[in-house]
Amino acid sequence: MSKRNVVHIEIPASSPEAAGRFYQALFGWKIEPMPEMKYTMWEAGDGDNYGGFPEVSEENPAGRVLVYIASDDIEEDLEKVVELGGKVLHEKAEIPGTGWYGIFEDPTGNVLGLYTGMKS
Repeated sequence: MSKRNVVHIEIPASSPEAAGRFYQALFGWKIEPMPEMKYTMWEAGDGDNYGGFPEVSEENPAGRVLVYIASDDIEEDLEKVVELGGKVLHEKAEIPGTGWYGIFEDPTGNVLGLYTGMKS
């Protein structure tokens, strides 16, 4: 069973590459632009924390930092979300070559993600 650790954090940005430059200068994060996906990956200085800057969109509005939690079974976790009064916003989907994710809203309205890596 996963430890339910935070495994990825997304910070929406009007320009993912500019956000990468900003946070690299501010925190020293390692940055990897992925312009074909309108996304920039970041890695914190300790190498243990990762995330990305998705382009601001309806799905990724400015101001909504999205935290992803490790999951051993995304479908089962999403079913439990509904049982507990939350809502599924995005069913399990594949990130090619990387893993799978799902997004939900808790009963208060907070939005979180679930993630299973291909190597998990």
